[in-house]
Parts: sequence; C-alpha cells; structure tokens
Amino acid sequence: MPDQHTIDRVHEDTLPGEERSLDPKPQWQPRYRGSDRLKDKVAIVTGADSGIGRAVAALYAREGADVAIVYLNEHQDAEDTAEAVRAEGRRALTIAGDVGDKAFCEDAVAKVIAEFGRIDVLVNNAGEQHPDKDITDITEQQLRRTFQTNIFGMFFMVQAASPHLKEGAAIVNCTSVTMYQGEPELLDYSSTKGAITAFTRSLSMNLAEKGIRVNAVAPGPIWTPLNPSGGASPKKLEHFGEDVPMGRPGQPNEVAPAFLFLACEDASYMSGQVLHPNGGTIVNG
Repeated sequence: MPDQHTIDRVHEDTLPGEERSLDPKPQWQPRYRGSDRLKDKVAIVTGADSGIGRAVAALYAREGADVAIVYLNEHQDAEDTAEAVRAEGRRALTIAGDVGDKAFCEDAVAKVIAEFGRIDVLVNNAGEQHPDKDITDITEQQLRRTFQTNIFGMFFMVQAASPHLKEGAAIVNCTSVTMYQGEPELLDYSSTKGAITAFTRSLSMNLAEKGIRVNAVAPGPIWTPLNPSGGASPKKLEHFGEDVPMGRPGQPNEVAPAFLFLACEDASYMSGQVLHPNGGTIVNG
C-alpha cells in the first residue's frame, strides 16, 4: 500500500494504456546491430512496459545491458518488454508499482541490487498526462498527482539509486518539447517537464564531482499508448504530430538512440544537456 504521503492516483480506466491494443503498433524494435556500448551494465528504466521506455529497454539490451523494467500496472506489456530484453540475450527484471511512492522506489532499487548487484544507468521515463482546455478544470488531485508521478518520482528514484551509483554512471531523464514551446491542453504536464529540465541541469552539477553524468531527452509527439489511451483529446489525436516540420509523429525507436547515446561512453563529456528528437521543431535549450 502507498505510504501516507502518496497522493491518490487520478482514476482513469484507460491510462497508462496497453501497447498490445494499439493499431497501428508503435515501432519499438532496435533498428541496427548492437556494438556492446553498454556491455554488462545494469540499467533501470521506469515506464518501460511500453512506448519510449520499451524501445529504450530493448535497445539497451541489444547493446549488452541487463534491464530492470519498472512500470505501473500493465503487466502483460511489461512481460512483453522483458521478453524483448531476453531475446537479446540479457537478463530482465519486472517491478510493478507507483514511482510517486517513495517507499516503492526504495524497494524497487533494493530488488535491482539483490538481482543484479549494481546500477550503472537510471532512466527516469515514467510519466502521466491529462488534457484540459481550461485551467479551472484541473483538479487539485490531478495537479498533485501529475507532479508526484512526473517529477517527485524522479527525485525518489535518484534518491534511492544514488548510494549505488559509482563514477561513470549515467542518469537520463525524459522531459518534453512541451517544456520549450508550451502546450495549451497540458498545463500541468508541461509544468512538470519544465521542472524536470531544471532538475536535470541542477543534478548534473550536483553529481559532477562524483563522475556521474545527468542528461535528458525532450521528445516531440511520439506514437505511444499514452496519447490514444486518454492522454490527448480526440480532436488532437486526429492530427497527432502533423504540425511538426516532418509532418508526422515519431516512433519510439526513433527516440531510444538518444537515450543510448547519453547513457554510454559516447557522451562522456556531456552532462546537464538535453537532446531533441522532435521531428524538426526548433527550440532553445
């Protein structure tokens, strides 16, 4: 059970949504051969049951990492991700629970250490969003819940993992293009993404002396279960992704390589930075 400090989850039967039910299916499969860029590393990926998280987990496995798949409640999707990791010859561990609950994050990290003995990469990808056209429609419960999942969960995961991260470890957070250009129907969500970017930059300076790099990825519109399962209004879904320069939504496997680059030694001189796989939208930062 969540502790007394955890805000009750906003009830939506469709969220976070099953990837296996989507048509067309998101493209999460790695698109190239691995080259051992994460050989024998251990990664935790939150929100790894579907979407970007699944694509990241599969790509990390192809590059040689064992992966802990942290997710909320889509058990079959999480098992599908675990099978994708195992198909690459790596070990997978599934852990279900709410990252907005500090005690759960501590327990999840303890399970990873018990299973794998180390943590080299932490990917904070789990998030939620609820569309509202009018700011007065955003309930206090929803506002608190969105912040608890999207930014409190990152704090909790980093706090729990920090004692186990050694020099050379990497943290990669998922922010969003909405942090840079705004989104009128996602006021609370966009606000959390601004907090995530500030958290990334501040944490990168905080951990630099320990040799731990902290970066972020800011995706644009990506075809995942989150939007069609209730994270976007029906009207917005009709033209999802059409307003970016490339004229289409991205696929999870077009975003995952950014998470790989920031996690491996290719990015050894990068910290506090944000990559922008967003279909060509120009942003500052």
